[in-house]
Amino acid sequence: MPQPSRFGLLRDPDFGRLFAATALGQLGDRIIFLALPLVAIVALKAEAFQVGLLTATTTAGSLLVGLPAGAWVDRVRKRTVMIGTDLVRALVLSTIPLAWWAGRLTVWWLYAVALVHGVLTVFFDVAYVSYLPHLVGRGSLVEGNARLSAIRSVTSISGPVVAGPLVGAVGAPATLLASSAGMALSGLLAATIRRREGRRPTPTERPRLRLEVTEGLKFVARHPVLRATVLGDAVFSLSLVMYQTMLLVFLERELRLGALGVGLILSGMGCGALLGALVAAKVARRIGQGPAIWLAPLVTCPLTGLMPLTRPGGDMVLYAAAVGLAALSLGGVVRVVAQSSLQQALTPDRLLGRMSATARFVSWGGLPLGGVLGGASGTAFGAPTTLWIGTVGMTLSFLPAFLSPLRTMTAPTLQDGGGRDEGPADDRQLSDAR
Repeated sequence: MPQPSRFGLLRDPDFGRLFAATALGQLGDRIIFLALPLVAIVALKAEAFQVGLLTATTTAGSLLVGLPAGAWVDRVRKRTVMIGTDLVRALVLSTIPLAWWAGRLTVWWLYAVALVHGVLTVFFDVAYVSYLPHLVGRGSLVEGNARLSAIRSVTSISGPVVAGPLVGAVGAPATLLASSAGMALSGLLAATIRRREGRRPTPTERPRLRLEVTEGLKFVARHPVLRATVLGDAVFSLSLVMYQTMLLVFLERELRLGALGVGLILSGMGCGALLGALVAAKVARRIGQGPAIWLAPLVTCPLTGLMPLTRPGGDMVLYAAAVGLAALSLGGVVRVVAQSSLQQALTPDRLLGRMSATARFVSWGGLPLGGVLGGASGTAFGAPTTLWIGTVGMTLSFLPAFLSPLRTMTAPTLQDGGGRDEGPADDRQLSDAR
């Protein structure tokens, strides 16, 4: 038997196309992460609560369409959903610089674009997570997730580095054109993937939407491992959004770093994420997927408490705080790679979309609340206090996994509910993926 190449899945042309499409789409997404709030903060002089409401609007899609998105995605080709949502998101984002140049841009316009973009992102992410097992096979899920996390981490570094100077040179609204271009190219590249999924469901095989949604909810709620992962995610995500909502306000207004300085801090987070992607598979093999899921936040999240200790001119403390944010990203990627691979491995093919949507709904459904709470807390108590609240919440997110079978689980087994749907179509997909 030939020795596996160090390039692994990257030798597969279709995975390589998905890898490249991910790079372009994530680059656009990371530019949005910096530029969209700065449009509100710098260009429109928005208040802290308005910035929090913008964050809430961006993430409201998970609450609005999170559950039906999974049932709908399970009915159609995942690749088609990815292509369509990429292209439409690119079009929607391009309206912000156009409105700015026409003198018509308002914070309400930002809310509308953020909401539409967020809803489309829900469909994209559900399809993306559900598509990977079809593309690479279940035996390669950890490697596939790790490699895709690595490229997302690279864009986390390069995105702010690109966005910071662009915001300084052409302004935050115009910078969103780069995001639009990245997503459009991502969709076009995904269209070149040749491998197809199994047979498409026929109309007679499609039960009512409500029954499909209920089946996905019950599957996750009754599975002790899946239930623990989504509950931990819910606590972590709500706390992270509170933290992130005030992080940009803190860096821009209290530390007065400017767009370039903020971009460098966020790039440092990307460095931590890249390191996490490089070591995630090794950590999961060494200590097990379960322990990796709960140890990562317990070890890394407390370090985010260094940021609210920073004061203007305190360079050494700021450097340490930046390292703390990088550690947060490192731990987050290690957790997500182990967790996503385990969730995918434990779910039958026909339920992948609904499992992903249910997990996203539970764990991300509180994100709008996190944005509102972050903005309200920032207005009432100030940005530093809100950062402390976020730090405590993110650290406590380890508890659901620690109090579940994940505490000692090394890898999913058939007894844990793992496995795949039987049938020749699935056998052919796994054979092709190899």
